[in-house]
Amino acid sequence: MLSPQKVTPGPEPQSPRESGGPAAPAWGTQRSISVVENKDHHVGTIRGILHRARSWASPQGPTRATKEDPGRRHRASRRSLLLSLRRMVDQSPAAGQSQVTAVQEEPSVVSSGDAKQQAALQVGPEELQPEAEGKSVADLITEWQVMAAFKQLRGLETRLVAEKTSNPVEDPTDYVRRVMDVSLHYDRLANEMGAIVRETLAPEGVPAAMLTELARVVRAEEEAHPAPPAGGDILLTPRHWRRQWEDAVRRSARERVCLAGAGATPGATEGEPGLAQILSELGGVVRGDLQKVHREVRPAYEVAGLPAWETYLRAFHAAVGQRLQELARDARGCEQLYLLLDWVANVYGSPDFLDARDLALPEEPLPPLLAPDVWAQLESDYTRFLESKIAGYFDRILQLEQSGWAASGGPEELQGRYRAPLSTDIHMLVAEHVKASSAISAELEATTLRICAREIRLFVPRFEKALLESGAASEPRLGAYINACEELRTSLLARFPGMLEELEKPLLAAVHSFQKHLLQGLQRDVQPLFRSVFIKNWLTQDTLGPLMDKVKAFAYHLTLVAPPVAQETLQEVHRFVVREYLAQVLRPSVRFRGEERVRGAQRMSEDAQAISEAFRDLGSESTWLNQAIPCVAEILGETYKDDIRRHLETLIRSYPDIRRKHVLAILALRRLGHRRNRHLLQHSQGLLGGGNGAAGAEATHKRVLFEEILVPVSMDVLSTCIYCSPNREGLPAPSVRPAP
Repeated sequence: MLSPQKVTPGPEPQSPRESGGPAAPAWGTQRSISVVENKDHHVGTIRGILHRARSWASPQGPTRATKEDPGRRHRASRRSLLLSLRRMVDQSPAAGQSQVTAVQEEPSVVSSGDAKQQAALQVGPEELQPEAEGKSVADLITEWQVMAAFKQLRGLETRLVAEKTSNPVEDPTDYVRRVMDVSLHYDRLANEMGAIVRETLAPEGVPAAMLTELARVVRAEEEAHPAPPAGGDILLTPRHWRRQWEDAVRRSARERVCLAGAGATPGATEGEPGLAQILSELGGVVRGDLQKVHREVRPAYEVAGLPAWETYLRAFHAAVGQRLQELARDARGCEQLYLLLDWVANVYGSPDFLDARDLALPEEPLPPLLAPDVWAQLESDYTRFLESKIAGYFDRILQLEQSGWAASGGPEELQGRYRAPLSTDIHMLVAEHVKASSAISAELEATTLRICAREIRLFVPRFEKALLESGAASEPRLGAYINACEELRTSLLARFPGMLEELEKPLLAAVHSFQKHLLQGLQRDVQPLFRSVFIKNWLTQDTLGPLMDKVKAFAYHLTLVAPPVAQETLQEVHRFVVREYLAQVLRPSVRFRGEERVRGAQRMSEDAQAISEAFRDLGSESTWLNQAIPCVAEILGETYKDDIRRHLETLIRSYPDIRRKHVLAILALRRLGHRRNRHLLQHSQGLLGGGNGAAGAEATHKRVLFEEILVPVSMDVLSTCIYCSPNREGLPAPSVRPAP
């Protein structure tokens, strides 16, 4: 529509009558004027006019002699007035029968001596019959010859005014009756003009010439009655036909708008139109009528200077708004409320609503179609239903995922990634509702985004808990849900910047939880295999192979996971393998001496190379882990003891989180002399910085290795500690000194 806003005032305004003028009946209330509806007004008017007419009469009365009894003439005039008033008040004339005709049926009783004077002064029934055309004013009104009828009434009115002005009123009763005849015919003419307005938009319509004639009559009445006469006389009183014409247009628009879905309710039942059909019919009625007004009615009225287009446009605008408020009171559910909002914003508010781009805008902008409080209430009701609806959608999504867990098989692979429908479902849910809301208003779009964000924030931890407690958290399924959370986190934040930051935390928490569960599963599988490291059989058997096979099988799943999380998880697996290998070495179940120690050091170097090459092939970027095992192996296998100091320096500098207890454990494995152990510990103490290794570990991003290795207090470690630096670590002193 042409309205720039999307709201409407309440009920259509009714034009107040100006003080000093008679309350003329509304146009078009019925084809023939109803005296019953106006009887109170006319009786009061008669009394006023009668009182004034008597005051106009000569104080001495008629001076001309007469042979008639004055009392008889007074009684006859009184009887004539009473009969006329009784007919006006108690009888409603039939369709097409004029009030003047009803008055004519009662003969006036006058004296024969005054016949000549009465013929000269009275505007009687015979004067309502044009000589040339042979039609009375009532017939002209009935035939909708409004200009001819108005001209005759105007002539009669002028003669009555002249009579009152030029001569004293000898018979006030008769004068009042004639004034009322003119007034009643004016009212009936106004009523018939209202009927013309009502019939204008009917299927058969009204000829353009008749509309032009009506407009000219409205203008002629304004010129004939520019202002209320002095003394409050009913004659020459402005009848405000322009205002009544506007009121008739508003009533006509209201009637036409009510035709859409008449008798139907917004709740669709079998055999009854629903809200969508009602709105469709409403748009069709308004569009068709306004197109007819612009094409046929407007040119006819513009000839006489009446602004028909703007008047009809505002009338239909108000009528549509009132009809929508009625529909809004009966609307139920999210869908019906959205239908109303969407129709106002995108159908009626569209510039293509009338299918005619050449339609002129009114000089003053149209008011909102719905009042601001009505629009706000519609949006509030819609969002309340929307909250419940979206929460139900997420419950359904969880049920669908749980049914998939119960079924056999894992997630599908699509474009090199594990795929779960979770991400797609949530994306579609958010996009659909946000798009629909954005078509209504920016405020409703923001509200919908907040609702979606809140529901996702509540759904993610609930979904995470349900998955981990279901027993269906396999590597492929965990990988699929890690991908889903990553897609939601990146794509939703990119699509709706500034609105969904609150989702960052729960989605990241879910990713880390799934990642942790993945690692815990691998650790449970491979932890027993580390027990075969640094034992007798380890020197002669390939005990590392089965362990690395499990690692490689696990790493395959990571290739189908989003790269950032996959790389982070792979690096954590790399760190876990190196850490557990070193923990097994520093917590040996046997101690190698001599030749076995050298062979053990060589085997450690071989295992370190195999681990490094395997993780390099898998794509791990944690190359800083590659020196840990070789450094310990070089200390154990170094035959030139002075070089042990250099290997120890490399180890400490490469891994700042190493502690003094780890150095003692390594030296205990090497079994150096007490003096050399003491010198090496003193030297390493300076490198360790009095426990600053922890600060160095924090400064190094995720480079924590030795800090998580627990070293037991064995007899060899105690011996090395006592003879090199007694009780520095707070270790208890042995009760018996071990043998050298």
